[in-house]
Order: sequence, then C-alpha cells, then structure tokens
Amino acid sequence: MIVLFDFAHLKMHLPNCVLMSVLLMIADGLIVKGPSGPLVAPLGSSVVLPCSVDELLSVEGLEVEWRRTDSETLVHLYQDGESRAESQHQDYQDRANFFTEEIQRGNFSLRLDNLRAEDEGQYKCKVHSQQDSGEHVVQIKDVECLRVSGSSRSISASVGEDVTLSCSVDSHIPPEDFEEVSWKKTDEDEDTLVLLYQNNETLSDSANVRYRDRVEFFTAEIPKGNFSLRLKSIRTEDKGVYMCEVFAGGLSANATVVLEQLAEAFGDFKTIFGLFPMNVLNILFLLLNYYYY
Repeated sequence: MIVLFDFAHLKMHLPNCVLMSVLLMIADGLIVKGPSGPLVAPLGSSVVLPCSVDELLSVEGLEVEWRRTDSETLVHLYQDGESRAESQHQDYQDRANFFTEEIQRGNFSLRLDNLRAEDEGQYKCKVHSQQDSGEHVVQIKDVECLRVSGSSRSISASVGEDVTLSCSVDSHIPPEDFEEVSWKKTDEDEDTLVLLYQNNETLSDSANVRYRDRVEFFTAEIPKGNFSLRLKSIRTEDKGVYMCEVFAGGLSANATVVLEQLAEAFGDFKTIFGLFPMNVLNILFLLLNYYYY
C-alpha cells in the first residue's frame, strides 16, 4: 500500500533557493510516509525532512538514523531514548535536530537549520523497532530562484548625455508574472523612486519629479528579463548609487549601479586650452577665423 501525505509549499524572500522533494519508500514492515510533492525553501533557512509512521512505537529498543545516501555521513541519531548529538558528523552539529517530543507519536522528522548549497543530496531515514523496520528517502536539490545582476563597473558620463543603467533578471518565473520592478536612487537620506514597473505596466507618473520624462525602460527587452533603465540628459545631481529591485513569486532580489564622474559639457576642452599660453591661443583663433572667413 502506498500512503501519500501532502505538505503545503514553503516559499520565502531570498535571491537563492533549494527544492526539497521527498521520495516515498515502503518497507515490508513499517509503512513510512512523507509528502509526495516538492517543497521549496531558501538557502539559509530551516527545512523539515519528514519521516513518520502511523503506529505508536515503544521508545524501548527504538533507533532512528538519518544518513546521507551518497556518503553514509551520519546526520543524526536517536538511540536508547535520546538524541545522540555527539555522534553527528561535524557538518551537521547544531544544525540537525529531531522533534524529540514527537518521537513517541511516530514522528521522526528532522529539522535542518541554516540550509547550505552543499546540503544538496539524498537523505535516508531508517527506523528500527523491536518488531520491525522501515525507511524513506528525502532528496534536496538546487532549483533556480531569482537573481538580479547590474553593472560590475561604475558608469562615467558628461552632463547632458544619455546613459543606460543595467539590470538583468534571471529567474524561473516569467517576467509577465513579476509583481514589481523598481529603480531607486539610494545614496541619499531617503530612497528616491526613479521608475516603477508594476502589473505588466510602466508607471511613468510614479517617478520623482527630478526624473520625470527623463527615464524609460527598453520595453521590447522586458520579456527577456531585461529591466535596464535609460536615463536621459543627465545632470550633475544624478551622480550616485541606483538600485534595481525585483519582486516575483514571493521572492525579492536587487542589484546596484554606480553613476559617477559627471562633468560639465566641454569641460575637457577648457582643461586642454588652459595648458596653452595666451599668445598661442590667440594665434589659433586667428587661424580659425582666417580659415572660415
């Protein structure tokens, strides 16, 4: 007989996640059950690896063992009526725990805290009683979540020019299902909203008055996850740090771009001419006048 037990999906706000899918295995003796579908949990969070039986078991002679199936690493052990934390592999010390008060009720689930990328793999829960035994396997493996990348280098420009602030989104969630994408200037006492994309629509009127009519998305690129921003006719006060923040599927992630080294138009020419003596400049202007007139 196959027993299925459904757990709700767990979703939390972090750029990187793991997918936990539980495989049900039936032994000849104890019927061990767990969820039939995948569970989602972000890296750094706590996840529960389910392992339970319906019948009540005597604690006397009961042994529950959780191990990695790829290396036989001991994750946790319940033996002689108590958890044997001292027998755990060092990678799981202070991170893997039983729900001790639930063991007498047939619940041998394991809570794994501070989930790491290297926790990917299969875990086997073995239950031994005086009369019988059984086991099931839990698989934890990486899945794509929400990653946002900007420009790795600061952007330099002159006053009056147009610049592009990069923001690329990599996700298993299609862009049309994004709840919100916002660009903000973040290096001031308060964040300044530069432009907002919400419910598949660019809300130009949401922009701060300083940026209104000077910012826009590359609309044709949005279905590709490209939310780069064009900032037109930049001003000296535009210099600073800009953040692109994305909210999608209950997750959020962001990236920053630095806009710096703004200069007045023709400032470089002034610097160059300043290196010449005045009489040389006069000769140059006379030659130019002669050439054109």
